[in-house]
Amino acid sequence: MTRRVDPLRGIGLKVLSVFCFVIMATMLKATQTIPSGELVFFRCFFAILPVTVWLLWRRQLRSALYTRNPMGHVVRSIIGVASMGMGFFALTRLPLPESTAIGYASPLLIVVFSALLLKEQVHLFRWTAVIVGLFGVMVILWPRLTLFSSGQALGNSESLGALAAFGGAVLTAFAMMQVRKLTLTERTEAIVIYFFLCASIISLLSLPFGWVWPTPQQAVLLVGAGFFGGLGQLLMTSSYRYADMSVIAPFEYVSLLLTLVLGFLVFGDIPTLAMVGGALIIVASGIAVIMREHYLGLDRVKARQANTP
Repeated sequence: MTRRVDPLRGIGLKVLSVFCFVIMATMLKATQTIPSGELVFFRCFFAILPVTVWLLWRRQLRSALYTRNPMGHVVRSIIGVASMGMGFFALTRLPLPESTAIGYASPLLIVVFSALLLKEQVHLFRWTAVIVGLFGVMVILWPRLTLFSSGQALGNSESLGALAAFGGAVLTAFAMMQVRKLTLTERTEAIVIYFFLCASIISLLSLPFGWVWPTPQQAVLLVGAGFFGGLGQLLMTSSYRYADMSVIAPFEYVSLLLTLVLGFLVFGDIPTLAMVGGALIIVASGIAVIMREHYLGLDRVKARQANTP
């Protein structure tokens, strides 16, 4: 099927997906006393409903359940659940904008791991952007890492949350690398549905570690978070049907503005200077990497056209 090129529509769908993911994170944070493993279960299990309806509407449910690499999905799901669990733990310990900003490290870490583990060629420009971006991460993390502050210990809640947020970003980068491998043999809808199915089952392993019975209000928030997470996944997937990733990807950073607004209105979070400064550094370096890849892609297309008889 030929892709319909419509950049404005693609950008609009991407922004809507970002909005859904921010609403999801806000709802999860608002549950307050729910353990991270339980948050992962509700986020994944109730995301299955909108995804299944979407697949039925597109008549792709049967193809979504076909897989050539079942163990690949399991590995991706294990890494994804661990990443999500750490991210949700950070979400309950840190202000909403701060945990979001630290998560922006993932695309930068993918560049690092691709070079070190997959032996992909990374030129000086990207290395520079990655180093600058990781410096931005440290700007955010440093005030939370109170190990080096007199009279305080690293074991406080916000310090653990900051470390969990960065650990989640690291694992997200590994999960995305696994997704890249899966795309060689698997359809997009299979990758999406099998992640939610496997993640729902894997997250149940955290049941003995202290799940709690949610209040009616918490139950509504948990189910809503799962629904918005699934809807956000669908909107994000659809956005790439209408425009190149290099065009759409920078709009991921709209979430920073949204989390700043919702963090203040819902939780009374006031961003620190370190958080804002570090986030801006990360966003700038991330956009630089994306734009660089876009221009390199254009150069490769021009080179192929020049060599075509």
